[in-house]
Amino acid sequence: MPTKPVAAKDAVPDRVALMPGDVDPADARAEMPGTDPAEAKPQPDAPEPPFRSPPKMPGHMPGMHGRPQIVPRAMAAKEDFAEGDYVVYPTHGVGKVERIATEEIAGHKLELIHITFEENRMTLRVPVAKARTAGLRKLATREMFDKALDLLKGRARIKRTMWSRRAQEYEQKINSGDPLQIAEVVRDLHRNAGQPDQSFSERQIYEAAMDRLAAEMGALDGTDKATAATKLAEKLKAIVKGAAVEVDADGAEVEAEIEAATEAE
Repeated sequence: MPTKPVAAKDAVPDRVALMPGDVDPADARAEMPGTDPAEAKPQPDAPEPPFRSPPKMPGHMPGMHGRPQIVPRAMAAKEDFAEGDYVVYPTHGVGKVERIATEEIAGHKLELIHITFEENRMTLRVPVAKARTAGLRKLATREMFDKALDLLKGRARIKRTMWSRRAQEYEQKINSGDPLQIAEVVRDLHRNAGQPDQSFSERQIYEAAMDRLAAEMGALDGTDKATAATKLAEKLKAIVKGAAVEVDADGAEVEAEIEAATEAE
């Protein structure tokens, strides 16, 4: 009786031809102990280790795994610039717009703002389309700058962190280009007569903040930076400040918290 041919889908493939030196998988399984399904025993699932979040460092943002907090640069308001305008670039300070021209760079035509910084003898070219994201802005209004000067009258606010951490935050405030934040640096690092002297690094950051304020103040008043710096220094000498206020990493006054806890007891 003729046998029924096996369909292709029901056919069992022959053993794959092995090259010299290869091991037959079937023989390998036969030689491994405990591979018999009848002898196999169910193994309990290993418990997963509990998740442990990394330790948080003081003054760091949650979820950043100990990385220092980086304050993003504030985006400037959309403004139209013209030749002759005094502008503020966050990392370079006050400059003057020499011209706005279209130039071809790497085969692309870009409209560029040419800004000169006389003190550094430097010219910076900023694409008009990127001026806002770069933080380029016009000079502060007189009202905003007066608010910055009013901040100088307040008591210094010192955070309970290491100096390296505070120095980094001060530099970020200076490079933000915001006169209010720069005034906070001057307020916190200024020393009146009879107060402890500044360290070398404190003096450097203090002078950088004073330089930025004086440059913008001189441009607003129509004078030079040296005249504005003298005027600003005299203003600081006339301010009588109390003792510095110690604050925590979030900016809350530590003295106020201690007094509240004492009254509660």
